[in-house]
This record gives sequence, C-alpha cells and structure tokens, in this order.
Amino acid sequence: MEEKEISQAVIGRLPRYFRYLGELRDEGVERISSQELSELMKVTASQIRQDFNNFGGFGQQGYGYNVDYLYKEIGKILGLDKKHNFIIVGAGNLGRALGNYLNFERRGFIFRGIFDQNPELIGQDVRGIKVMPMEKLETFVRENDIDIAVLTIPKTGAVEIADRLVNNGIRAIWNFAHVDLNVPDGIQVENVHLSDSLMKLSYNITRYMKENQ
Repeated sequence: MEEKEISQAVIGRLPRYFRYLGELRDEGVERISSQELSELMKVTASQIRQDFNNFGGFGQQGYGYNVDYLYKEIGKILGLDKKHNFIIVGAGNLGRALGNYLNFERRGFIFRGIFDQNPELIGQDVRGIKVMPMEKLETFVRENDIDIAVLTIPKTGAVEIADRLVNNGIRAIWNFAHVDLNVPDGIQVENVHLSDSLMKLSYNITRYMKENQ
C-alpha cells in the first residue's frame, strides 16, 4: 500500500502538538477533546482533526483523545521512538550552546561529537565532549553511526563541509549557516536562519503599531 503524501504544513505543526501533549501528560491529563486542545493551542478544532486524520485520526467520536497514546503516536511519526546520533560542526558560541542543550537527549537526539578548525578551541570541553579538529571529521562520522550534522559555521565553509559529510554517510543536516546547500536526493536539510525570524518579528511589530496608531 502506497504511503499517503503528507504536506509540509501538517508536518510543521506536529512538533507543536507533541510539545503541548507532553505538557498535558506531565500535568496528569488523561483525555482531551479537539475543542479543548484548540483552545490551548489557538488552532481551530477543525484544523486539529484534519491534521490527525492524515494519520488515521487517533480519536473516538464523543470520547476525545487519549493524551498519552496520542503523544506516543505523534512521537513515532516524528521518529522520536528511535535514537539519532548527531555531531556539531562549529564550536563557537552557538555550537557550544546547542551542545549544552540537554533536551535533545530527552527527544532521542544523542550528542556524540563537536568539531572546529580553530586551534584555540580544540580540546575544550562541551558537556563532557572534547572539541575535535576537522581532520577527524570523516572518520568519526563513519565509525560512530552519525545520522545528523549540525552546521554552525560561516557560510564560506558550509558547502564544502556539507559535501564531506554527505560523502561519509550523513543522512541529514541541520543548517545554521547562511547559505543554501545543494545536496543529493535523500539527504534531508533543515535550514535555520535566525535573522529571518527576527525580521519576521520586526514586521509583525511594525504592522501592529501601524494598526493601533
């Protein structure tokens, strides 16, 4: 049976559902309706039902959703029932901050290594892991079953590093470098442009101020 194609818009909402359901579960909530969930998340109940129907629905008419079950099922859809080994390329402020973020492990993303070309950073400790030189990158990726590489380096070196990673088995790249990466089909890339988010915020502030003058 051919798997149904799910839109990126729906996939983009799944982590938010997962986060809210996790909070509800931690609070001891056992069951919730689409209407109650919509009030919490500020998403229409119809949208929630449509999104969940892409994966079979999960709920029961007049009964709502079992919070723990739905949380686990969305986690499976997101691949969070598996472990993903990742490395960070770039041991500057952003790279070290990501390496120290403990919540990755709680979601199944295991921090295995961090690399940099700056001799002054080599050997520094990031949550028990020493910064390694770039010369060891390929061997480390191959020998440690690394799935994901996080790029927190200047855009000038990002394309070359991405090519080296792909050639040695990396399956996905979380790209903080300000450059588009041209990777083969089957390699997943998620681009994160922090300044874009700030500019979007600036636009919304400006629009709100104009509307309320």
